[in-house]
Amino acid sequence: MSMRVREAQRKDWEGICQVEQEAFSQPWTKDAVIRELMNIDLTMYYVLEDEQGVIWGYAGLWHVLDEGQITNIALRKACRDRGYGELLLRLLMEAAWKRGCSVIFLEVRFSNLPALHLYRKLGYTVVSVRKQYYTQPTEDAYVMSCEQKKYHWADK
Repeated sequence: MSMRVREAQRKDWEGICQVEQEAFSQPWTKDAVIRELMNIDLTMYYVLEDEQGVIWGYAGLWHVLDEGQITNIALRKACRDRGYGELLLRLLMEAAWKRGCSVIFLEVRFSNLPALHLYRKLGYTVVSVRKQYYTQPTEDAYVMSCEQKKYHWADK
């Protein structure tokens, strides 16, 4: 299956919602997804799609002043463990650096070991813990950050 990554558009809301339903215990609503896609002054979203235009994953970031905050990175189960999450994250981070971010933050569940491995690989470090940040199930989150100068370009 051939995949490509492109900037998300408002018309992608339905595909993103389908990924949300499959990936998260508390998915974003249709209205929340549409609001995110329309807020182009503060957000950046990318989708992973196949040759038929089916969305298999997406990643998003809020850009405020010189900081980025990753909102979500999600893939359908059939697309996991194939490097697509890393591809989405690298493209999102590189776009954020170009747009003026000097540091990017994210939250991740303690139990999400594949994501933790990826984030560390790309230069993220734990800066704090948010107690009971996630629900369904309740779980603490690591807050991680990556400065542009610490991004692991050589691992591409």
